[in-house]
Amino acid sequence: MNAAKPFPGPSPKASAGHVSKLFFWWMRNLAWKSYKESLTEEDLREPLETDKSKRLGDELERNWLSEVEKATAKGRKPSLLLAIMKTFWLQYLGCGIVLLIEELVFRVAQPIMLGQIVEHFTQGSSMTSGEACAYAAALCIIVFVKNCFYHHYMMLAQLVGMRIRVACCSLLYRKVLRLNRQELDQAATGQILNLMTNDVSRFDQALQFGHWIWLSVLQVIVITFCLYQYLQEAAIIGFVCIFILTMPLQGFLGRVSAGLRKKIAVLTDDRMRHMNEIVNGVRVIKMYAWERAFAKIVAITRKKEISKIVQSAYLRAFIISSIVFIERISTFVTLFSYWMFGNVIKPNKVFVLAQYYNILTLTLTYFFPMGIYSCGECQVSIKRVQEFLDKREELSVDEEGVGKGEIRMDRATACWSAPQETLNDLSMHVLPGSLCAVIGPVGSGKSSLLYSILGELRLKNGSVARRGTVAYVNQEPWVFTGTVKQNILFGQPFDSHKYKEIVRVCFLERDFQLLPKGDETIVGGRGINLSGGQRARINLARAVYSNADIYLLDDPLSAVDTHVGKHLFNECICGYLEQKTRILVTHQLQYLQKADHIVILNNGGVETQGSFGDIVSSGLNFAKLLSDKDDPDEENDGDQMLGKVEEKLIRRSVRIGSKRNTDVHVPNRGDTSELAEVSVLLEESGKVLDDDQEEKIGEGFTWSTYWHYFRAGGNVCTLAVIPFFFLIAQIATSGSDYWLTYWSNTEAERYSTSGYHVATNDTDQYKIELWDHEPTSETFVEGYGILVAGCVVLTLLRSAAFFKLCMRASRNLHNRAFEALLLSKMRFFDTNPSGRILNRFSKDVGAMDELLPQAMLFMTQIYLTLCGIMVMVIIVNYYLIIAIVICAVFFYYISIVLISTAREAKKLEAMKRSPVFSHLSDSLNGLSTIHASGTQGKICDEFDTHQDHHTAGWFLFITTGITLGFWLDFLNAIFITVVTFSFLILESAVTFLGGNVGLAITQSLVLTGMLQHGILQMSETVSQMTSVERILEYTRIEPETSLETNDAENVPEETWPSKGMVTFRNVNLKYTVNDPPVLKNLNFTIEAGCKVGIVGQTGAGKSSILTALFRLAPVEGIILIDGIDTAKISLHNLRRKVSIIPQEPVLFCGTMRYNLDPFDEFEDAQLWSVLEEVELKSSVQSLEDPVTEGGSNFSVGQRQLICLARAILRNNKIIVLDEATANVDLETDALIQKTMRRKFDSCTVLIIAHRLHTVIDADRILVMDAGRLMEFDHPHILLQNKSGFLHKLVQETGKNMAEQLQTAAEQAFSKKSSVNLSSITY
Repeated sequence: MNAAKPFPGPSPKASAGHVSKLFFWWMRNLAWKSYKESLTEEDLREPLETDKSKRLGDELERNWLSEVEKATAKGRKPSLLLAIMKTFWLQYLGCGIVLLIEELVFRVAQPIMLGQIVEHFTQGSSMTSGEACAYAAALCIIVFVKNCFYHHYMMLAQLVGMRIRVACCSLLYRKVLRLNRQELDQAATGQILNLMTNDVSRFDQALQFGHWIWLSVLQVIVITFCLYQYLQEAAIIGFVCIFILTMPLQGFLGRVSAGLRKKIAVLTDDRMRHMNEIVNGVRVIKMYAWERAFAKIVAITRKKEISKIVQSAYLRAFIISSIVFIERISTFVTLFSYWMFGNVIKPNKVFVLAQYYNILTLTLTYFFPMGIYSCGECQVSIKRVQEFLDKREELSVDEEGVGKGEIRMDRATACWSAPQETLNDLSMHVLPGSLCAVIGPVGSGKSSLLYSILGELRLKNGSVARRGTVAYVNQEPWVFTGTVKQNILFGQPFDSHKYKEIVRVCFLERDFQLLPKGDETIVGGRGINLSGGQRARINLARAVYSNADIYLLDDPLSAVDTHVGKHLFNECICGYLEQKTRILVTHQLQYLQKADHIVILNNGGVETQGSFGDIVSSGLNFAKLLSDKDDPDEENDGDQMLGKVEEKLIRRSVRIGSKRNTDVHVPNRGDTSELAEVSVLLEESGKVLDDDQEEKIGEGFTWSTYWHYFRAGGNVCTLAVIPFFFLIAQIATSGSDYWLTYWSNTEAERYSTSGYHVATNDTDQYKIELWDHEPTSETFVEGYGILVAGCVVLTLLRSAAFFKLCMRASRNLHNRAFEALLLSKMRFFDTNPSGRILNRFSKDVGAMDELLPQAMLFMTQIYLTLCGIMVMVIIVNYYLIIAIVICAVFFYYISIVLISTAREAKKLEAMKRSPVFSHLSDSLNGLSTIHASGTQGKICDEFDTHQDHHTAGWFLFITTGITLGFWLDFLNAIFITVVTFSFLILESAVTFLGGNVGLAITQSLVLTGMLQHGILQMSETVSQMTSVERILEYTRIEPETSLETNDAENVPEETWPSKGMVTFRNVNLKYTVNDPPVLKNLNFTIEAGCKVGIVGQTGAGKSSILTALFRLAPVEGIILIDGIDTAKISLHNLRRKVSIIPQEPVLFCGTMRYNLDPFDEFEDAQLWSVLEEVELKSSVQSLEDPVTEGGSNFSVGQRQLICLARAILRNNKIIVLDEATANVDLETDALIQKTMRRKFDSCTVLIIAHRLHTVIDADRILVMDAGRLMEFDHPHILLQNKSGFLHKLVQETGKNMAEQLQTAAEQAFSKKSSVNLSSITY
């Protein structure tokens, strides 16, 4: 598969010295470059050895398997958590030790030093200036060291979280590669995607806060002991208060939050499942005009999801707000108790208390609940991951009793889902080197037979045995993102001679000439820039190149035209693979003569089996088709018998055309158009945009992103009220702190000048009189209580209002982006891989829903507090304004340099995330092929490589955030040093009150603990805003023209079209402005009720006619339906009135009713009637029967019949058929033809075909070449022109087939000789 580019070099951290690592100095060059210019993927360096995906995945897988083995032996359920702990416990223990030292040593000592300094400035203190300076120095050193410990803890914790996430992703992917098809069908793609995006991302946060769950208890004990030394019994009362306000309440909120997280995860799974179906089936959705139906179902799911997210947001709002007010409530209760006990409120006690309560509040209202919250969510995620890991894996097929290349099945019984058995008592024996053909009606179990041989389908009874390597060719061709050559080699070493020969036998030589870069052309997601035939032949070539012993071929010839099919069968299957064991599932009976053994299946069992001759004389239905009982004189020659088969196939009338870019043989002519391969999905260079070329969102990142985000959440009035709430809440908060300072200063002065000693001079007498005019202690208590109450109410109101604004913005932006996506042009889906689109609606929407509002509220709350602190520091000591200005300048420059780096790193991380999911999506689509080829190891290594590239981006992102926080806190430590020593230096010139000194230093210390979080939250906010910008980009996707019209003059009558006449006048079609036209000046008219076959070579423009008719691309010229210009009516009015039956039937997850009638327009009786028409009534128990993702619980033929039922239900006058019977058996083909003749007899039918016998008896054939109409008439008339295009195409099918086609055309012409041929012109 398409491996990522190698890294340009090792990580700079790998060669950094100890000092450089300590100060994150090794980041300087990268930070400076990102400030000067944008970072590119060349700036991502190889992850450290300890961070590589393969190593981490191997370790976790080894421990998980060991845990499974131990649990099985003890009869208990294995625990993924134990396996994770066993793998990473030592690393995480080291993180805990670092945090323990920082929190219980340095952080606890810090208030004690502060208390001593404040004591020095308190009236009546005996402490000398030298002692005060010693305490000040100790305080500043503690601040510096504490910051180093804290930031390195955060770095280590996030790295461990990243490693666990990477290891779990690797383990999940390995599990995906081991799942059999049966289990994979039960695990929706959306669920797997959600597990590897949202669920495993919980480790990143849980590891940061997990240690706080136990550390909080130790910290509470130590701090309560210290406070008791200062406040005695009041400290106990305060502890009880803060405990009640935090531990029980926060624990309860954590459990509620975890429950909400589980519900949100399920709803997100559901939404992403629908999104995955929409992205992969968007072409059909647009042609059915079902956008509104899918918009409705996604809106319902999103509404349920957002309602739970809103509840979770309000919980987070309370938790974040409680950080502000719980500290003040507890301080009030403690000081009130201390005052009631008759004690004096002194500054040294107040500010020691304030510092300790600040620590406890931060711990118990943020770190502890975040630990509970994140670990609770992580536990839910681990459980979800483990449930997936517990799924049964692919089966090992028995090799006993068979030789190399031999296959034996003995009374095998299997089912995909109970109770209906897919295989029933099936026995068969395939000898080495033989060709076994398997045929049977739709739903008879042909594909299930191959899956059971592969080990993808579990047997209930019986046995299957095979020996040798296996190659598997899926019925639905699988290609992955990469070059054509990479798709063929599939990890095998390149052998030039072998490669050329396989390209020849798989009929790919001409395709390589047509593709823009030959076999180096990039194949887009799902092979969107290849035709169905090209995908099928590349799929076959991959299998052939693998040089396996056994080849399981699931109808590989149905997607190619007749002569290409003959070439593949003769040159490849019967030629190059002649010595190999081959099982060929097919509906094309003309190839059966060369089969050594034929198996006819019916209802999951073997109806008969044997050689070609045995089957012909057996008397069964298929045998009757093969024998010619109506002509006993016919020679029993194989070729003539097969000719009769072809003739009977031809007489089955209309078969339906091919998929876009259908694969038809192109003669080697000099005048072949440069558009031989439709260029809709290609850049001029021939490339589909790959994930590494994804545009760098945020290159022009401006404040407009914030404006658009908030504007989506409310009107201008709302946006004005929210800041007012923040400002008033901050005034109440800062006012309460200043009031406390005023209270403590007043009480201290009163203690020193009155009531406690006698005035000895005039100065003391003046002080007594002065403080007597100050408020009483009771007034201070009442005032402080009022301010604290206001703080509680206002902070809760502002947080709730802010989260409501953010949730409304998230809901509206998602809806706009989804609506824009659904209404976008097809080219957008053709040039963007599904993984990239789904990434926007999973990871980016998840970040916008949950991560961004929390980070933004934290950031706003912190910086408002910062402003309050600066104001109070300046009020206390206005000389410090100089230090504030200087520090602010450094703060600004460090911020803009490192924040720009963080933003660039986030963009690179997001860019490198998409290839991981694209690789996962490709793997899920081709899982059976991967299993059969035995390339799981190589595919897993490529996934690990993609993960390593994402790890490089993530490592850069988190390191940038930590470096930013570290250097800004380093700067703040310098500021604290200046503030502290400024009071000591100016002490002789200025009189400072102890309370004011305590307020300034305390607020500065709070700033340190706060600033490091504020900077990280700023970095997180800016980074997560990238997700908003990526969502906003999707709201600006260029839409199709109006789906609905409000102009009454342009609304056709409900009965339109009543006839079904189609006219093209001077029609040109370009997929983009710069591309040459793919349809060139088309002029023709199709009369009402006419059946028209559209044929031509590859790239002739057949499917582009369908594109023009449905207006899936810009059209120049006029297309009329019953005289109405389709350009003047809405797309929905047009598309609802034209029915399409596609080559590859698309079903959606839901019910049978929803798949037939998503708008609930028809009665149940009508739905049952159409199911009866297509003979599916017996297979459907109820209209509410579930349809799994992609319709995987129905066979391909049954899915096609459901699509036919849709067309019957719509009852339109114009039907377009896109090779709809290519993948069905002859009986189903006959049923479709019979139903079409009966139900669509009066309809205009356009049949896009690449197999001529499907349209040879049509009323007219339209021959296309290089985008131009070459011929248009009855096929018999066209065949009279020996130099005509149709005649050449017929001759290319071979002598026998050409004769049969000419006979069929002549007979059809005779039957319709009464038709006025001149009524159709061009």
